[in-house]
Amino acid sequence: MSEPISASDFDTDQEVRWCPSCGDYAVLAQLKQVLASLDIPRERFVFVSGIGCASRLPYYLNTYGFHTLPGRAAAVATGLKSARPDLSVWVITGDGDGCGHGLNHLLHAVRRNVDIKILLFNNEVHGLSKGQFSPTSRLGTRTRTSPNGSTERPLRPAELVLAAGATFVARTIDVDGEHLSATLRRAAGHRGTAFVEILQNCKIFNDGVFEYATDKATKFDHVLYLEHEQPLIFGKDRTKALVFRDWQPTVVSWHPGETFPDLPRHDERSARPTMAQVLAGMTAPDFPECLGVFRCVEAPTFHAAPLWDPAGEARGVEELFLVEDMWDVQV
Repeated sequence: MSEPISASDFDTDQEVRWCPSCGDYAVLAQLKQVLASLDIPRERFVFVSGIGCASRLPYYLNTYGFHTLPGRAAAVATGLKSARPDLSVWVITGDGDGCGHGLNHLLHAVRRNVDIKILLFNNEVHGLSKGQFSPTSRLGTRTRTSPNGSTERPLRPAELVLAAGATFVARTIDVDGEHLSATLRRAAGHRGTAFVEILQNCKIFNDGVFEYATDKATKFDHVLYLEHEQPLIFGKDRTKALVFRDWQPTVVSWHPGETFPDLPRHDERSARPTMAQVLAGMTAPDFPECLGVFRCVEAPTFHAAPLWDPAGEARGVEELFLVEDMWDVQV
């Protein structure tokens, strides 16, 4: 019987080189704990990254890893998982790498439902290249490349991948260790592409952008924690609720015990992600920022899709790669 794996088994001899107080430290710490709990040998984990501060992470995990070209992490991970479906393949990307350089590859990995886990660190700025605005930067964000404030409408990563048909989509935040850990565990157990957006603070170039969701004095009025089959209630005293009128979200006052017939409940297993997209697209201060699992449904994975071998037989991707001499046929 193999020895149990602990979080420290994933430590490396590499110096962790992120800025002091960077949110990436918290994510790395929780990720090690989650990996240790999965009962998977370290040699079966592979972490693939592209460019950006978050993409240093494979160096700091004692597993196999690839530090690939900008935006190509999802493509490399797709090829790796196709060739070695027995591996647990994770993609580490950021809002610049995943939503800029590699948006096309990200969306195709999602729509194919490749059995990989994609963690997108979103600090709404280009950090590694020293503070330019990113595809997710909010309107008015002042950076080196937008000194008068960004004028581009930002992408919302979770909303975007839901539109691409993702089967698992969640959002969490770096400083909430318990929620972050629980979200990563659920992503790890999902069969198919699991996409997790992690709101992460950049201390140097975009400090405090998520303060409304982290400050204990204000967070409960600006954050809605999604729970399956539970009403969309939030607020410090749980006195606010989210309702929909003609598909338009509206915040109303609500009191525990009060009868409210049209108070909707979150359904992460809905066949269509319409409601989840609305929730993923909301942001403070007009609406609460939703954290939790937006969608979790079962669907055939890329590896289970039938393919035709040269002999005319329908087989899954796993069979095509694992059956010996499959392609040794006479034409």
